[in-house]
Amino acid sequence: MALDMHNLSSLAPDASWQPLIELTLQKQFNPSFLEVIDESYQHAGHSGASESGLNSHFRVRIAAIQFDGLTRVQRHRLVYDSLQEFLDHGLHALAIEFR
Repeated sequence: MALDMHNLSSLAPDASWQPLIELTLQKQFNPSFLEVIDESYQHAGHSGASESGLNSHFRVRIAAIQFDGLTRVQRHRLVYDSLQEFLDHGLHALAIEFR
């Protein structure tokens, strides 16, 4: 499922994207394990950090059958592709851990 960019753009600047990222990944991969952590506050003052302290840096921990047999690069590409709208709207860094 891709989010409509209008919906993401219309969110309040201080609204967390964490639940939307979780929902997107749940619908895309139906993971057996998923954890989405907003680490933006740890990057305050760094390049790409948001003024609100939200939504610029996330860590995703995920396990799903779709990743079986794929290379690390292929798995990363699938996750990045599913979160493209977030990247287009200011998600600066995405750390992905596969379980």
